[in-house]
Amino acid sequence: MTTTRQDAWSKDEDILLAEVVLRLIREGGTQLQAFEEVGKLLSRTSAACGFRWNSYVRKQYKSGIELAKKQRKLHKKATVLLDEEEKQLSQEEPQEQKETLPLKEFDEVLLYLKEMYNSALKWETAAADTDAHQEKQQALEEKITKLTVENEKLQRELNSIEEAYKALVELMEQARNMVVLKEEDKQQKV
Repeated sequence: MTTTRQDAWSKDEDILLAEVVLRLIREGGTQLQAFEEVGKLLSRTSAACGFRWNSYVRKQYKSGIELAKKQRKLHKKATVLLDEEEKQLSQEEPQEQKETLPLKEFDEVLLYLKEMYNSALKWETAAADTDAHQEKQQALEEKITKLTVENEKLQRELNSIEEAYKALVELMEQARNMVVLKEEDKQQKV
């Protein structure tokens, strides 16, 4: 009997969940199939995978979902076109007719695939940039924390020095007053 996990999700598990869901969207599968597949891989229930997807992961992959849906449509369109071409070619025997493929539609599909590839590259670059910015932000936040602690320490030291300075000035003022009083006493005696 396999036990289902109930611990927190890691980044790697989130990425695996996203990859499987996006792959099945592209291939025309359902999200439920993806949740079941990921559940088996991670020893989690499909319901837990579905909840994680809908509550957290899906929000981070909006553009990826749109891209996968477009790729699914393109895949369906290409499949339909290929099926139609196969039917035409099987019905028409002459070699000349096999050469008259609908090049316009093929060029459109090819152009669309190139556009999708370029947008996927941009998406990957944006994701890498986002990761780099998040790491930089985290490093800066840590630096701010350290500087805040150091600033508080220096502020305490400054306050301590100011208090010591005030005490020293008071002592010097008292000493000066004592010297002035002694001189006045001497002058009175003289």
